[in-house]
Amino acid sequence: MKGILGKKIGMTQVFAKNGKLIPVTVVEVEPNVVTQIKTMETDGYEAIQIAAFSAKEKNTTKAKMGHLKKAGVEPKRFLKEIRGVNIADYTLGGKVDASIFTEGEMVDVQGISKGKGFQGVIKRYNQTRGPMGHGSQYHRGVGSMGTLLPMHVLKGKKLPGHMGHELVTVQNLEIVKIDLENNIVLIKGNVPGPKKSLIVIKTAVKNPDKVNEKTDLVFYEVEEEKEDEKVEVTENTEEVVEETKDETSEENVEETKEEVPEATEEKTEESEPTQE
Repeated sequence: MKGILGKKIGMTQVFAKNGKLIPVTVVEVEPNVVTQIKTMETDGYEAIQIAAFSAKEKNTTKAKMGHLKKAGVEPKRFLKEIRGVNIADYTLGGKVDASIFTEGEMVDVQGISKGKGFQGVIKRYNQTRGPMGHGSQYHRGVGSMGTLLPMHVLKGKKLPGHMGHELVTVQNLEIVKIDLENNIVLIKGNVPGPKKSLIVIKTAVKNPDKVNEKTDLVFYEVEEEKEDEKVEVTENTEEVVEETKDETSEENVEETKEEVPEATEEKTEESEPTQE
């Protein structure tokens, strides 16, 4: 078992070289810090606690500050415990990045789902409405409340209430791309939670050893280079146009200088016979 903390950025789509379009969720995964290592002797089980995303000290409780100072770590916003790991591979204060996973590996993603507020039974439990005619007088009700004998609503009855904002785990998602330079992981499919929400990426429980074949994605860096070349070409053409303009202006000036004296000589020749 291995895991890392991240932040959901949003969804987009990428193209594979075989022509397939893959919908992916973009997750920011900056290097996590190991803040605690739990052992059988001290805690009765083996686990590590990792933290991510810096926080202000004024927004951090004194208890958390004291806990993080033991590991020599700056204030962090998100702390989570990962069980079932080999604690010998981790050191207190060490860093964990996205390189622990490989492209094509199956993972489980855990997060807090979107909150939808107070909702009725139709939206919350997908129940069906009643007839919408005026005579029915029953449109979006909750249904029967039970028999008369118990004289109370039976426990477990589906009623309106708060919907969403629950801990949800989506299993068997594939890692499409890992970008260590930009601290980004692309996960195929959707991930629970709104944008900028905190999530946990862990090894898949049902398929811990499954690794699919790596998909080759299409990138468009070549087109950007062509655009740069176009800009250079336009700049060069502008310089050439300016040079040609300067040359033509100089030639026109020289031609006018040569034409002016000829015109004056003709005028003098015409003027002499008039004086005689």
